[in-house]
Amino acid sequence: MSLSSAIETPQLESATPRLRVCYVIESGTDVRTVEGLAERFELTLVARRMLDGVEISQPPECEFKFVLGPSSRERFAFFAAKFLRKHSSQFDYILVQGYGITALAANLTSKMTSVPTAMVIVSPVEAYYRCRKTNPQPGKPYRAWELGMFELVARLNAKVAHRYLVPSNHLGDTVRAHGTKAPIDLVPIYGVDLSLFQPRTRPQSALKSERELPASGQVIFFSSRIAPEKDANAMLTALKILLARGSDLWLLHRSGGYVAFRAEAERIGVAHRLIATDAVHPHRELPMDYQASDICVQASREEGLGFSPIEAMACGIPVVASAVGGLKETVVDGHTGWSFPVGDANALAKCIEEILDNPDEAQRRSIEALSMVRNRFDRHDAFDRLEAVIARDCKMTSRAASAG
Repeated sequence: MSLSSAIETPQLESATPRLRVCYVIESGTDVRTVEGLAERFELTLVARRMLDGVEISQPPECEFKFVLGPSSRERFAFFAAKFLRKHSSQFDYILVQGYGITALAANLTSKMTSVPTAMVIVSPVEAYYRCRKTNPQPGKPYRAWELGMFELVARLNAKVAHRYLVPSNHLGDTVRAHGTKAPIDLVPIYGVDLSLFQPRTRPQSALKSERELPASGQVIFFSSRIAPEKDANAMLTALKILLARGSDLWLLHRSGGYVAFRAEAERIGVAHRLIATDAVHPHRELPMDYQASDICVQASREEGLGFSPIEAMACGIPVVASAVGGLKETVVDGHTGWSFPVGDANALAKCIEEILDNPDEAQRRSIEALSMVRNRFDRHDAFDRLEAVIARDCKMTSRAASAG
């Protein structure tokens, strides 16, 4: 089994060798995570083949080693365990995505190889899965036995875990409920690049023109994928309510599920006010989408953290979000944004009206939100925190090996 380099760019020699980190991903990852890790570490990415999507959200512009495994989750778990055992001497640290079967394979392998391993948790898997029952969608069946398996594997991981890395206190509580005694570190991977996501410095009209958005009316940005836990229906229903009241609104949607989103908009009767495309590049285009918009909405039924509202806040855009999960830690009603009860389209519509009718209050909350993002979610601080955790673990492992 050989390692292949994704990009053959020469690496400058450093006085201090970088730690060798392997990141095992089971469900795809954001390009910003990959690029941030590659900046700090000698990175190897081991990914499950995604038949219905991509392993990395956009092509990375960095050097790292890439290994592609089988598409089956069970086969990928065995593949990852075999790979980590065989190449254990090549890594100082293992990161593994989630707390599913692949994470269990990596944690058990860590016990044999003594390479410290941390689980990177970005989603409350069981909570997301339960939304299949409360908010059913075609192709996303709810099976009690399957949920039971997720819960069992989560508890097994809790028994053998070395460390958890979570971006929100909500996710910390989620893994703590599995019964773990392992350390839980708050690390907001991948943070927000504040040099890119910042309040608009050009007229909104110019930004709208560049992003090919309508010149008249207000734009609501909604980037959530189509999934039971994201509740696109509440957003589209709120839009219908507002349009019926005479509001001049457009809904901007960027995600890999935009075709399904457009179909749902047609069913509800608001497709004529929808601008929907595939996901755009998070550095070159996404910041301008926020800056060209008037409001950002996150209508999730469950959420681990929610980066879209945080990015919107960094751009000075008012945010409305459902009062659930990690969203409650960032979108605080009356302070950093507006919140509404999960699934309540009428309450969501009222929040949007309040923003449009009270620009001074919207600006006040947006200023407070921007300060919060700068203090808590700066990209450089996030990766500094991650690097410190990994370096500390590696030193402890090295000392233990020397003492043994």
